[in-house]
Amino acid sequence: MTGPGGGGPAGGTGSAGTGDRRDDRGHQRGAARAEGRSRRTAVTPAQRGREGDPSRTAAFDVLREVATSDAYANLVLPPLLRQRRIAGRDAAFATELAYGTLRMRGRYDAVLALVVDRGLQKVDPPVLDLLRLGAHQLLGMRVPPHAAVSETVALARAQAGAGAAQFVNAILRQVAEHPLETWLDRITAAAADDDSRLAAVWSHPAWIVRAMREALVGAGRPADEIAALLAADDEAPHVTLAARPGLVTLDELRSQTHGATPGRLTPTALRLAGGDPAALPAVRDGRAGVQDEGSQLVALALAHAPLEGRDERWLDLAAGPGGKAALLAAEAARRGARLVANELQPHRVRLVRDSLRAAPAGAVEEVRTGDGRLVGSAEPGGYDRVLLDAPCTGLGALRRRPEARWRRTPADLAALTQLQRELLTAALSAVRPGGLVAYVTCSPHLAETRLVVADVLRAAARGGTTATLVDARPVVAALAPSGDADLGDGPQLQLWPHVHGTDAMHLTLLRRDDS
Repeated sequence: MTGPGGGGPAGGTGSAGTGDRRDDRGHQRGAARAEGRSRRTAVTPAQRGREGDPSRTAAFDVLREVATSDAYANLVLPPLLRQRRIAGRDAAFATELAYGTLRMRGRYDAVLALVVDRGLQKVDPPVLDLLRLGAHQLLGMRVPPHAAVSETVALARAQAGAGAAQFVNAILRQVAEHPLETWLDRITAAAADDDSRLAAVWSHPAWIVRAMREALVGAGRPADEIAALLAADDEAPHVTLAARPGLVTLDELRSQTHGATPGRLTPTALRLAGGDPAALPAVRDGRAGVQDEGSQLVALALAHAPLEGRDERWLDLAAGPGGKAALLAAEAARRGARLVANELQPHRVRLVRDSLRAAPAGAVEEVRTGDGRLVGSAEPGGYDRVLLDAPCTGLGALRRRPEARWRRTPADLAALTQLQRELLTAALSAVRPGGLVAYVTCSPHLAETRLVVADVLRAAARGGTTATLVDARPVVAALAPSGDADLGDGPQLQLWPHVHGTDAMHLTLLRRDDS
């Protein structure tokens, strides 16, 4: 599950965004300073604009909407850009500024805390957002320092008044005095411990740093990969398409793009080099969709895992927003099977229906609104393959959800893991003996993955239902075009952005054993 909206912001490549090029930009700024080019950004009153430019204003409005309305940036920004007729390079700038500032907020707050004497907690939230926007332009984008400061000051004057503008000018001038490397050295020196250092440098809450390290170790990977994992979370993701089997070939889809490259892990994935995916004919008519390659892989793994006996009826237990359901329906049609797509939220049911609009005739038995926790008791043993893409913290998709890392807390885990256990219990009841269940989360957190599975299997055994872990690696290896995927120790599969270039999807395959 990737969170509301499914695919995340289309901020990956080309005109949609520049990514976080901190090292390159930092070194260049440092070199410029060594060559004696001044970084001072003082401007005269005549040079200062009276209001912010449209791109910066749009980015600021997104940050405020995210902060005050619990909104998702990827749902707020695109319609805002359309409404204000911001397009092309200006839209790309606004996209990078908004998403990059949200993503790197922790780093910029650590820098600003070294400059703001009164403490960030005493800065008005809109003014703090203005400072973050300015810091991202200075330390994370190719914006000339004088423009970053003067334009942000103009925006501050328009949005918060003259006094706030003076404050923003003073603070950003101090930030502009040093390149990123110097600031990273300073926030590293100020950190109380290694977790605090990693949290500040790589812009993650400390509890997520600890959870990610534990997840790496739990999946059999070295703990010292943590910095690489956090850095990968800070990179804007590429936009990836799924060519739905039987509806469009990868070659046909590639012919509609320019410079796209096939995926590493699935035969259905195509990574775009740029452009608007919604403009592609295959995407417009539903034969293809925007979908992370990891999300594609877990659905295909369930569809391709060996199964003895009947293979006629498949279930997507928590189907919204529908990307995995569309892949399953396409695969089901090739086997003569039928898919039932279940989703609790009515607005997400509509998204599922839209994703399935090109599904072959007869492939979809039903798209319905219902509580997945009740399916097992309502239809015991009624399905041959069941996908549970469980609601989760979304910690595996932080690069797509730049605001999510600042919203989630450890307190969220209790309710989510209880729901995950209830849904997985229902999935095991809904599948027939000998059938397969795929338990999927877009989170590597051990509490949401291995521990949930272990808890459910113990409880099910006490009730007379037994299941066996199926090694997912041979199935996935057979799907991967490159054949060189690092799939870990098994039997469960954990993908990583720094290893696989995907969201950190988790997959456990289970075969129900009792008769």
